[in-house]
Amino acid sequence: QVQLAQSGGGSVQAGGSLRLSCVVPRYYCMGWFRQVPGKEREGVAAIESGGIPVYADSVKDRFSTSRDDTQGTVYLQMNDLRPEDTATYYCAAIMTSFTWVSCLQKNKMDAWGQGTLVTVTS
Repeated sequence: QVQLAQSGGGSVQAGGSLRLSCVVPRYYCMGWFRQVPGKEREGVAAIESGGIPVYADSVKDRFSTSRDDTQGTVYLQMNDLRPEDTATYYCAAIMTSFTWVSCLQKNKMDAWGQGTLVTVTS
């Protein structure tokens, strides 16, 4: 399995912002997931095929994902962070696909970042 290089994260107070980065030179689509101990890994944002960003309801209007093709890097900008956003965040990608598939489906991903912890304190 391909390992993606992920960076960013850390600790911030509620209401603050953080940005995560993930080097993905080329991909069919890519997604951002998060996981807390004892819970399922959940998708929070994705850049779907065609460059369309999509978001989970829990982060809509607070998180945004974008890409810089010149750097081969994808970003997750997280604003107005809340304590419930505390989790380990992962980037992931589907490298190629011949049929449409969503990058919010964790079981479809074939490359993952190493994960980075985001802690939001109240």
